[in-house]
Amino acid sequence: MYPSHACHLFFVKGLRSTSSSLPLWSSRSLGSWSCCFFQAIYPRSLATGARQAYATDTLVAPKQNRPPLLGWDTKDVWKPPLELPPCPPILHEDAANIIDGKAIAQEILWEISKEVEQMKKSVGKVPGLAVVLVGSRTDSETYVRSKKRACEEVGFQSFSITLPEESPEAEVVRHVKRYDDDPLVHGVLVQLPLPQHMSSERVVGTVSMEKDVDGFHPMNMGGLVMQGRTPLFVACTPRGCIELLLRSGVEMAGKHAVVIGRSNIVGMPVALLLQRQNATVTVVHCHTPDPARITRTADIVIAAAGVPCMVRGSWLKPGAVVIDVGINAIESADSKEGYRLVGDVCYPEACQVASKITPVPGGVGPMTIAMLLSNTLESAKRAYGLSDA
Repeated sequence: MYPSHACHLFFVKGLRSTSSSLPLWSSRSLGSWSCCFFQAIYPRSLATGARQAYATDTLVAPKQNRPPLLGWDTKDVWKPPLELPPCPPILHEDAANIIDGKAIAQEILWEISKEVEQMKKSVGKVPGLAVVLVGSRTDSETYVRSKKRACEEVGFQSFSITLPEESPEAEVVRHVKRYDDDPLVHGVLVQLPLPQHMSSERVVGTVSMEKDVDGFHPMNMGGLVMQGRTPLFVACTPRGCIELLLRSGVEMAGKHAVVIGRSNIVGMPVALLLQRQNATVTVVHCHTPDPARITRTADIVIAAAGVPCMVRGSWLKPGAVVIDVGINAIESADSKEGYRLVGDVCYPEACQVASKITPVPGGVGPMTIAMLLSNTLESAKRAYGLSDA
């Protein structure tokens, strides 16, 4: 390639426009002078070829070798962790302050119940939450029972329907729409995952933005992304993570937060919420080289990768605050169920390094349900003209 671009830049730097109405660096004045200079040095055919070569070599990458503007639509698949020694027993129980999600969630539920009592006195109505369950997965049934119990505890009206796993998608959509149209229902939740023959996007998309208490509607997610906008609802688990930090007195402004995982359910929304708290945020995902090194720079770590005990004590900076979103079942001969629940963080190691940490279970899990009810309460307040927003 000929050094045409460098030559013409050197020449035009000392030129002044021949027209007093054009500034020194006007594109009109530069265009004519640079073209004349270029063609004076190189023949027309050579100049054209050089310009094409420059454009091809430096500005346009071959289409077949570059990703699309929005990247490839792929899900994170973490490599199986290397064989690591089992987490050691906890040496000092009080090494880190435990962020007790169960106690904080109970406090929030008590606050919600007081608002429900006030609503009942004011308008004679209470919030209503509807849950649609398809199939008979044990974990999904457990979650639905927990939500029903929580509704009873705070005085909500609870609606639910359980459909057979082989139900056609259209039937599920019909029930979701029925709840969405019901004025007594202020939040509609489709329990995921759905059977494989159904499109989660289509079924969940039936829920209107005004009753999307899960916070996954594109408009609610978009409101979270854009500065100066406020979504109607924030996704429950990410909101629960931030609420834990706020109620534990953790300063986020000016701190470096590392979020491990970038799912739509947790990783991406919690990263956006941390930015709204003026934290500097790094998102670590399955393509990130040396995630341990990056995580060691964090003042706040939110682990949401879905990999058991991935984050070891050696990954953490002394004094870091750790929120463990992961909940993973691993085999355990000592348990009557044959398994035990662990997080994405090796808790016995991490609690020797961190200043504050959430346990698993009993950390983020209870907060998810509390935030779901909080979103439903806010929806009911809007519907009855009681909301401050």
